Amino acid sequence: MPVIISGIKTALNADKDKIFSKALKSACLKLDDVKKIEIHKTSLDARDRNNIRFVHSVFIELFDLAREKDLCNRLKSASYCENFDFSPCLKKGNENKKVVVIGFGPAGMFSALVLAENGIKPIVIERGEPIEKRVSSVDTFMNGGALSVNSSIQFGEGGAGTFSDGKLTSRIKDKLCRYVLKRFAEFGAPEEILTKSKAHIGTDNLRSVVKSIRERILSLGGEIYFETKLEDFTLKNGRICEIKTNSFSMPVDDVILAIGHSARDTFELLLRKNIFLESKPFSVGVRIEHRQRDVDFSLYGSHAGNPLLPKGEYQLSKRNKDGRAVYTFCMCPGGYVVPASSEEKTVVTNGMSEFSRNGENANSALVVSVSSKDYGDKPLDGVRFQRAIESSAYKLAGEDYSAPATTVGGFLSRNPSIKSNLNGTYSRGLRPVEFRDLFPAFVTDMLEVGLYDFSKKMKCFGDENAILTAPETRTSSPVRIIRTDSFRSLNCENLYPCGEGAGYAGGIMSASVDGIKVALQIIEN
Repeated sequence: MPVIISGIKTALNADKDKIFSKALKSACLKLDDVKKIEIHKTSLDARDRNNIRFVHSVFIELFDLAREKDLCNRLKSASYCENFDFSPCLKKGNENKKVVVIGFGPAGMFSALVLAENGIKPIVIERGEPIEKRVSSVDTFMNGGALSVNSSIQFGEGGAGTFSDGKLTSRIKDKLCRYVLKRFAEFGAPEEILTKSKAHIGTDNLRSVVKSIRERILSLGGEIYFETKLEDFTLKNGRICEIKTNSFSMPVDDVILAIGHSARDTFELLLRKNIFLESKPFSVGVRIEHRQRDVDFSLYGSHAGNPLLPKGEYQLSKRNKDGRAVYTFCMCPGGYVVPASSEEKTVVTNGMSEFSRNGENANSALVVSVSSKDYGDKPLDGVRFQRAIESSAYKLAGEDYSAPATTVGGFLSRNPSIKSNLNGTYSRGLRPVEFRDLFPAFVTDMLEVGLYDFSKKMKCFGDENAILTAPETRTSSPVRIIRTDSFRSLNCENLYPCGEGAGYAGGIMSASVDGIKVALQIIEN
């Protein structure tokens, strides 16, 4: 089993030979001892602007297995690499089970992929369009046309993450994360995602990746029905025995519910059917835009512009005495603020970057945590809270899908303005709006706290010309569909809620891992 040696620090221009040499030296090994050596992860340490370095971890496989064990025992920076692969055992006869996957975002894609590759032919139902048609629908809305509520930045093949920066980072520490990276690379993602600690695919690459995953599932006998929405299901003896869509009805054996964080009509259906769900904390706020070069300078100082450095990205947070947090989230270097509505007469914003991250501006969510104490403890009270903000934003900004906006200076002075030396990237247009008319006071108060605090950490946050565009409301699901340790709904034996929409993941990586675990549970059941 390979050993990972961590903490190998090098100059920015160090090549592989230099990295490997330092790793071997730290482990008191010679090249002749090594059967295989490769880079595992590379991250950037820019805490000291006068000495910015890369920090690497390295895979090493030795000819002598006993020496591998000795290496892990004597070196604190060495550890065994966990096996991330799996070989589930499908019981004879179960290959004919009708397993329906509802939703084809990261959780749904990976659950369907694992099922198909291990003997069960999944039936996938996705309310949105395949990626080729979805791109056209999204582009139409971004350029001033009509909104397609079922095929938007929130819905369609690949899920909401397809129109994002495509980040593959996660707070979860699970061996399956490595499996997900390997599969993304296999389906066409850039190979560098395997070694970069802050890996991203980019919205442009994701579009071909999700198509390749779709084709793999179909080649193994899976079925995928686009523009097909779950409308109802029949329960009998604590199990779903039949589902009804806008196109057909069918009997089912198991149902994987991978609906994403914006499937509000499905949340309402679940509540009517008495499936146990509860409200869940999430966050609301704005997108903040700076020039990318200003972000780079704030992080790298005089090293900004060095082609060996990645585009600058940040993650900032501040918590008050009551425990409420303001923080940045979903940062998109060289990206765009995009219209992400999924309901008529509402305004929602999000961020998106292509793989090159070569846009003039950087943007990120600047959001404030909210919980049931703010909006009520009924299961769908969080949804109502989101909707109220999104509907108000539509009205305040002129009822044409323009977004409420102001400069940082305008927000702090309570004199909203969009006059800036920075060009905002939200394509449907900006209207100056007083955010205190849009958000509850506790949200705008914490946004002020965050701006002042973050300006002490990064110079660009003190720029009064930075543009705030609102609202960012879809940070995570406002609902958790309660499940047991075996991934089943608490009161429906063959319903498997998973991914971000069910409240058990946050982002592409963790949603994919959750989808895999649910598929493995069904295969081995």
